Amino acid sequence: MRVLIPSPLFSYTGGRAEVDAAGATVDEVLFDLDARFPGIRFRVVDEQGRIRPHIRFWVSARPAPDVSAAVGASDEVMIVTALSGG
Repeated sequence: MRVLIPSPLFSYTGGRAEVDAAGATVDEVLFDLDARFPGIRFRVVDEQGRIRPHIRFWVSARPAPDVSAAVGASDEVMIVTALSGG
């Protein structure tokens, strides 16, 4: 499946905005990504396996409330980072 990477994480993917990954859940997709792009999982998930507060996941335009959200082979996973400032 295709995973869309936000620009703050480009340093992990070598500047790539889209990468391929495999898995049946968001968590499995993240472990697959981390095997190829070490460190990326920890930037979006904390030590307890919870999605970090400034990160959101969308699976084919559906919000994924946690890493156990199901992912199909034809789905697109989007990682979204929050903007801050004032």
